[in-house]
Amino acid sequence: MTLTTANDTPASLMIIDDHPLLRRGVAQLLELEDDLELVGETGDPEEGIALALKLEPDLVLLDLNMPGVNGLEALRRLREANYSGRVVMFTVSDHEDDVVAALRNGADGYLLKDMEPEDMVRQLRQAALGRMVISESLTALLAEALRNQRNAPTTPDIHSLTQREREILQQLASGLSNKLIARKLDITEGTVKVHVKHLLKKLNLRSRVEAAVWAVQEGIDH
Repeated sequence: MTLTTANDTPASLMIIDDHPLLRRGVAQLLELEDDLELVGETGDPEEGIALALKLEPDLVLLDLNMPGVNGLEALRRLREANYSGRVVMFTVSDHEDDVVAALRNGADGYLLKDMEPEDMVRQLRQAALGRMVISESLTALLAEALRNQRNAPTTPDIHSLTQREREILQQLASGLSNKLIARKLDITEGTVKVHVKHLLKKLNLRSRVEAAVWAVQEGIDH
């Protein structure tokens, strides 16, 4: 399957990672793909933030642990500056706190650097299409983090949601972005955002990722 954007061009990617060999390896990997194009790369987080805002790539692949500005801070600054593309963390850390913090701060995915090259390309394609991507080995960790959070006084209650909110929750569980949900349900992206905000509040959850994990656990994803 060929991945292209709305104007029939390859999906544009950028790498922010302080390891030159890794950047070169990813660049060489992407050179083999017609539908994924590397448009920028840097090991300097400050430069990377400025470059991402200037180039506005479809996807930024962002290292978590970097000197100076770390990946979480870079992620926050990109979101505060209204960068609307996808941001996927690319790291060696499989610590629960790092994964949860990244997703709660607006990351669209979390991939581990020990993954096979072909798996990485497949995940990047999915991310560029608007889907949430998480390394398979982290799924159980996220579910456990959510279970621990549910020791709070209020636990999610599916019956508190409207029919439309349930439909959107199902799409979240499939990893779809607001734009893809809007297209699938034939409503505006703004309407999806409002419904997501309301369902998170009703379910006492802090992010769309937590809602997606909970929905899958409860069998609400189908």
